[in-house]
Amino acid sequence: MTHPQIPQDRYGSRAKKARLRPGRRWLLFAVVLAALVGVSVVAYQNFGTAPIEGKQVAFEIVGEDSVRIVVEVQRDDPQRPAACVVRSRAKSGEEIGRKEVLIQPADGVTRQETVLRTSPGPATGEVYGCTYNVPEYLSTHTRPTG
Repeated sequence: MTHPQIPQDRYGSRAKKARLRPGRRWLLFAVVLAALVGVSVVAYQNFGTAPIEGKQVAFEIVGEDSVRIVVEVQRDDPQRPAACVVRSRAKSGEEIGRKEVLIQPADGVTRQETVLRTSPGPATGEVYGCTYNVPEYLSTHTRPTG
């Protein structure tokens, strides 16, 4: 079977295929590599090990409107102060109390106990999250206004 002949000056030769020049090939490779590195860094920051982790290790309902919560905090830099948000929820799942707790610098894993005042009917106490961004009112012992 033979291939039909096409005019070369109109369509070009079949032997010539579009190829990237070596310089452009390396440039394309560098752009793709940079994009992959960027995606990897963003993924690590979002899904990698958190620099600070807090968890509730115990809670006790101590009244109709209060819960005692024991917070355990593990940090990648134990010499930095941290703040954790603890909360209480009713049986319905509704949040009925919330508080920020200052975690002082300390070596190793830190445990701290706090009592959270709630609306009537607490069913659980838990740690919502922890951060190194300590609000000024926690670190200076001045009460917020407003």
